Amino acid sequence: MKYTKTFIAAALTATVSTAALADDSVKVIGVSIPAATHGWAGGMNFHAAETVKRLEDVYPGLDFVLATASDPGKQVNDIEDMVATRNIDALVVLPFESDPLTPPVQAVAESGAWVTVVDRGLSVEGIQDLYVAGDNTGFGTVSGNYMASKMPDGGDIVVFRGIPTTIDNERVDAFTAAIEGSGINVLDMEHGNWNRDDSFTVMQDFLSKYPSIDAVWASDDDMAIGVLAAIEAAGRDDVQFVLGGAGMKEMIKRTADGDAMIPANVTYPPSMIATAIELTAVGLTSNAPVSGNFVIGSVLVTQENAMDFYYPDSPF
Repeated sequence: MKYTKTFIAAALTATVSTAALADDSVKVIGVSIPAATHGWAGGMNFHAAETVKRLEDVYPGLDFVLATASDPGKQVNDIEDMVATRNIDALVVLPFESDPLTPPVQAVAESGAWVTVVDRGLSVEGIQDLYVAGDNTGFGTVSGNYMASKMPDGGDIVVFRGIPTTIDNERVDAFTAAIEGSGINVLDMEHGNWNRDDSFTVMQDFLSKYPSIDAVWASDDDMAIGVLAAIEAAGRDDVQFVLGGAGMKEMIKRTADGDAMIPANVTYPPSMIATAIELTAVGLTSNAPVSGNFVIGSVLVTQENAMDFYYPDSPF
């Protein structure tokens, strides 16, 4: 089931006024997220901390424990610790990677706790009560459609994948389907892990292997920055443009300013973690139905509309 933003806003309004009427027993919501290893994650961390602080004032019957992890093993340990020491009633988790996080999150669900999964899905379907994410299929489709329109005569491109996750698969599958029959040829495809340094290294390899590359689908703004740095370092002028994604403010500004190398972007807001935490609080403190899927659409950003997506005070 997919709930509209209007419905959810109404649910939040209704439950804020009744939160104080909940029973006296404090319920605990654990929030487990990756550390700020790249720009998008930094923005997500900012929104998570801000939301937890705000909701602790709104819901006196709730307590929150927020943990950040720099790798999957640390995240598994964080979740197990939340269960053992805090006896959490709900878990909001953005998996560092899908496969290693599936068993511990499944164990939380089997214990009877509410589970909200954010962004990167688990490897087994049906574990979570609520799934909050951007439209990853839409993200890939919007990106692929733009590349096809920008390259009407086709051309040779390289593709950067993120960390191995279900959402990365969804994005790449949709992108590949969108460029099918367009004349665009994918020379190579490698994981840049949503990381600038990794992507710089991968792009160096691509530039060494291929004497001519027409464009790059970096699929993420942090990876796009690494790609652009490698192109500049190599002194290559064959790459016509790089398409990133997620709406980093620096990249949105370059699009708004008409930078030919960054002609567009595709949105994927890190503030989705705030939506997930808030809806989980609603689920624990009211009878409002919030289980199901909440999907935030991806929008193509061009020079014409870029300033609508430019937030200079944002951490991302």
